[in-house]
Amino acid sequence: MKDSLKAGIKVSKTIAIDRSRTIGFMGDEGRVYGTPRMVEDFEDTCRNFLLEHLDDGEDTVGTHVSVDHMAPTVEDDQVTFEVEITKVDGRMVTMQATVSDSVEPVGRGTHSRFVVDKAKTFERLKAKREKALGAK
Repeated sequence: MKDSLKAGIKVSKTIAIDRSRTIGFMGDEGRVYGTPRMVEDFEDTCRNFLLEHLDDGEDTVGTHVSVDHMAPTVEDDQVTFEVEITKVDGRMVTMQATVSDSVEPVGRGTHSRFVVDKAKTFERLKAKREKALGAK
C-alpha cells in the first residue's frame, strides 16, 4: 500500500443510469435504479479508487457493505457517488458514500475492503478449489 492511502481522501464518480442498471418488475413506467446495481456501483467505485493507492500485485476484496436506498432514480438520469475513506486499519479500509441523482440524495452507505496480495490470494483459492472440487 502506498502512503497516499489514508483517511480523509475522497473520490467522486458519476454513472449514467441506463436500462441495465434498472429493475423492471413494475413494468417500464416503474423502471428505476436497482438496489443491487447501486451496491455493485458502490463496490466498483471504491475498488477502483483504492487501486490508485496500492502497490503492484495488490488488490482489494469487499468484506462489508451497508446501503440505504432512500429514493428512486429514473432510467436515463445519472447518479454521483461521493466516497470518502473514513478509516485505514492495517490492510482494512472503510469508506462511506453518499449517492445523489440530478434531483435529490438517493442513497448512502458504508463499505469495507481488505487489501490483499494477489499471488497469495490465488494460491489460497487454488487450494480451496482443490479441496472443494477435487484436483482437475
